Amino acid sequence: MRVDGQPAFVLHARAWRETSLLLEVFSRDHGRVGLVARGVRRERSRWPRGLLQPFQPLLLAWAGRGELGTLVAVEGASAPLQPQGQTLLAGMYVNEFVLRLSGRGDPHPRAFSLYAQCLARLNGEESVAWTLRRFERDFLAAIGYGLVLDQAADGSPLQAAHDYAYDPEAGARVWQGQRSGVRVCGAALLALAADDCPATDELRQLRGLVRGVVRHLIGGELESWKLTRPALRDAR
Repeated sequence: MRVDGQPAFVLHARAWRETSLLLEVFSRDHGRVGLVARGVRRERSRWPRGLLQPFQPLLLAWAGRGELGTLVAVEGASAPLQPQGQTLLAGMYVNEFVLRLSGRGDPHPRAFSLYAQCLARLNGEESVAWTLRRFERDFLAAIGYGLVLDQAADGSPLQAAHDYAYDPEAGARVWQGQRSGVRVCGAALLALAADDCPATDELRQLRGLVRGVVRHLIGGELESWKLTRPALRDAR
């Protein structure tokens, strides 16, 4: 099988053998794909190694079947995005989020568009924390794990003044000191549902909510949480 001219981004790259790279890419029509970029670390590679970096919109061609394809062509689709500081850390988190939550060979064109939109927002002037919460909400919905943000587990409408325990399996239940679920106020959930940027403390609660959902889905932690926790704690 050969794929040509596929819009994609590199999520992760690591050295392989003496001259090659192993890539995890997120593509529009084929989902997450593992590729071998042979010889790209040679001094006279046929492709500029700088192209195969995160945050660079690409058009890729690859061939092969099974777990790993072979990269056969690459070109930049547009100018690279250049996040710095907090936005760079946020971009690294977004890449790991996509890497851990998407399956190889499972296409989600909507999720790909959301990812590209998130990177563009991080490259702009929008709130970092709010950009991340919107992306997490929409990406989870696009891959089939949408958050229920406007009603409780029993079907009743959420109340802004109430606190809830959010369970990834059951949804929100009125907070009564539960040992399970993430505590989050109704106002934060309703703001996220309405796409209305909430207050700083509510953004923190939503961050905790998403982390609880991700832990449930992948059975563990994201490495980028450790790196971004101090830098993004109060980002807006």
